[in-house]
Amino acid sequence: QVQLVESGGGLVQAGGSLRLSCAASGRTFSTYGMGWFRQAPGKEREFVAAISWTANTINYADSVKGRFILSINNAKNTVYLQMNSLKPEDTAVYYCAANPAGLARDIQAARVDYWGKGTLVTVSS
Repeated sequence: QVQLVESGGGLVQAGGSLRLSCAASGRTFSTYGMGWFRQAPGKEREFVAAISWTANTINYADSVKGRFILSINNAKNTVYLQMNSLKPEDTAVYYCAANPAGLARDIQAARVDYWGKGTLVTVSS
């Protein structure tokens, strides 16, 4: 059973930074894609960023490119999302995602196999 546990959300002022962590457990993840989606109130869950387990491939949504940095620590089975220059429109619940077939930029949330419970990020103006 795959488990994904997020941490690091909170309240920050616009222009500030936060780092989210996602610890994965339950199986070998060597072929998995790992990443983050987010869901703002009244909106659909959307892709934010994803990384292959070997870190050979990293993809970002256009809305976060240049501001967010995704990284992975294979020894700790943990994925990190460093969020810089945060904007009020980044406010959302952020969900860690894991998928055996990888996570492409255009993947729909319904096609992702595993999710964390989410962590709230609130950016005040």
